[in-house]
Amino acid sequence: MIYKENNSLFLRNGRELVKIQPWGTNSFRVRSTHYDHFKNGLNALLPLSNEKESAQIKIDDAGEVASITNGNITAKIDRWHKISYYNETGKLLLDEYQRSLAGGSDVGQTGEEVDTSLVEHFNSALNLDPREFKAIPGGDFELRARFEANSDERIYGMGQYQQNFVNLKDASLELADRNSQATVPFYVSSLGYGFLWNNPAIGDVKFSKNITEWHARSTKELDYWVTAGKTPREIEHQYANVTGKVPMMPEYGLGYWQCKLRYRTQTELLEAAHEFKKRGLPINVIVIDFFHWAKSGDFSFDKKYWPDPKAMTTELHKMGIKLMVSVWPTVDQTGDNFEEMNEKGYLVGTDRGVPITMTFQGNNGFVDFTNPDAQKYVWHLIKKNYYDNGVDFFWLDEAEPEFTVYDFDNYRYEKGSVLQVGNRYPLDYSKTFYDGLKSEGKTEIVNLVRSAWAGSQRYGALVWSGDIDSSFRSMRDQLAIGLNMGMAGIPWWTTDIGGFHGGVDTSPDFRELVTRWLQFATFCPVMRMHGDREPHTLPLSNEGGGKMPAGAGTEPWNYGEDAYQIMVRYMNLREQLRDYTRQTMKQAHENGDPVMRTLFYNFPEDPRAWKIEDEFMFGDSILVAPVLYAKTDSTSRQVYLPANQDWVDAITGKALDGGQTLDYQVDINNIPIFVKAADYPQLKDAFKDLTVSN
Repeated sequence: MIYKENNSLFLRNGRELVKIQPWGTNSFRVRSTHYDHFKNGLNALLPLSNEKESAQIKIDDAGEVASITNGNITAKIDRWHKISYYNETGKLLLDEYQRSLAGGSDVGQTGEEVDTSLVEHFNSALNLDPREFKAIPGGDFELRARFEANSDERIYGMGQYQQNFVNLKDASLELADRNSQATVPFYVSSLGYGFLWNNPAIGDVKFSKNITEWHARSTKELDYWVTAGKTPREIEHQYANVTGKVPMMPEYGLGYWQCKLRYRTQTELLEAAHEFKKRGLPINVIVIDFFHWAKSGDFSFDKKYWPDPKAMTTELHKMGIKLMVSVWPTVDQTGDNFEEMNEKGYLVGTDRGVPITMTFQGNNGFVDFTNPDAQKYVWHLIKKNYYDNGVDFFWLDEAEPEFTVYDFDNYRYEKGSVLQVGNRYPLDYSKTFYDGLKSEGKTEIVNLVRSAWAGSQRYGALVWSGDIDSSFRSMRDQLAIGLNMGMAGIPWWTTDIGGFHGGVDTSPDFRELVTRWLQFATFCPVMRMHGDREPHTLPLSNEGGGKMPAGAGTEPWNYGEDAYQIMVRYMNLREQLRDYTRQTMKQAHENGDPVMRTLFYNFPEDPRAWKIEDEFMFGDSILVAPVLYAKTDSTSRQVYLPANQDWVDAITGKALDGGQTLDYQVDINNIPIFVKAADYPQLKDAFKDLTVSN
């Protein structure tokens, strides 16, 4: 039975209840449940605004066939209860997959207005339904949602997966967070639609050649959001309107950030800061990494090594440097707060075994950031021990969280089993610090965080790509990740310049890598040096914050004079682009635009732009082609310049026509950078330190 109620279209089919509801411009939220009502709340979505979208709903006399239209998108339910989505021209965008003797797939032609009561169907004995709820004995449901595959479709977004391709068609992705993997289940299709899997359950998705299938291991209901748009930009804006936008990036986010594993003492940190100033190097932020505390979960400085945090922050602020401090969600079993937090239910629970979820420098539990009371408890300590001592903002590490064993079925949050709600943890982690800083009057809020979910952007999530390898292969992965994070609705993203694991400061090969990485990072949303460099120093002591060793220096002067001179030029370039970067950040804040963008985002009318995966746009005007291979592998790289646009080589000042592919010779001093010809006069001076003659 199909019926309408409160501007929505409903399908009742036995125990299943389906609701198709207008939710934002040209968009629907679609839910299905086998309970008597929908239970899961908003998940990643924001509440509907007071201004209701007025849908056009049509139902045939028998109540078997129906359609609902919201702006430029129409959903149609056929007599076999399959749902299909069309744009305003009648083009089929997305079609549920059904193989049963009751019916099959629509055979309507693209561009035609399809009457679902008359379309041809074919029968199949496979007995596969588009929405399959498989009951878990004594519990809820395992869910599979199936859609027809399209061999011509290209898929972009979905978050952060360590792979070097951008187009996700034919890929299989785990819907779960791990160190260096962040699932943000929104994608943009080349067919003209966007799709959000609005379900934080652990599972997977397969964008296969024969089928697209979403899978939740345990859930109460199906929940997704679909939107239609003429361009990727329009789709991205519509997504940002219903899930939230990043705050405005503060001024300190536009420049260079210095970080290492790890400054061990207050003295070491201040010495590094003063050396930057002595050398006249631009620096906006310096970072204190993990185990500056006596015990994890104390959420405070170890006074033996950080005796006067207030005086330290005052000194940094006088130099114009902001301070970011690392916070872990782990609580040591022998620490000051474990017993109280465990007793009050503020820690992640285990369904089997002891309540220890991480073993690193002691037995630890994780804070359950899905619990609002746990959020308040932790922020109280953060404010007292860090913020009130002048710390400006925070690095939310271990944000997946990084369970020692990824047995998702063994852990439980206040919001439910990790199998059902696990992927929302990093969102609530960011929300804790966003709400805390907002309560102190801050509006331009940044949280550097190691994971995210859909909607994390509205809580100031600046996602970095985790503890990655120091290699050119890893760097190629990061470019693909940065582009897909932007398409997944996370405009703020960064990496550890040079990678995290394995870099040796004195190695010529690593010096080449870290130089190339810094050149690439100049055009990332945030330019941040970090890494666990070799050789390590010995621990300062066998207790408290002295127990952990530290990596070698990551400051630019540690990589030799040749690398240093190149790094200085690019650090200064980032500074000279500050006005341009600020305007690009404003677009992210106001509209949801990525900061680093696939070429097709800016040039959707150019078919070749959809296939380029090793270049990107930094904002509207600057095209960047990072060097992604060592000089032993290549001394040139191909660069495609999008068509119907004139370009200028930012290094040589040479004018170039769009629509051509260049065989660009590269040396270690620069990477290929091009500027739209119309915008070059305004940006020319920023590149003056890189310029060489034609």
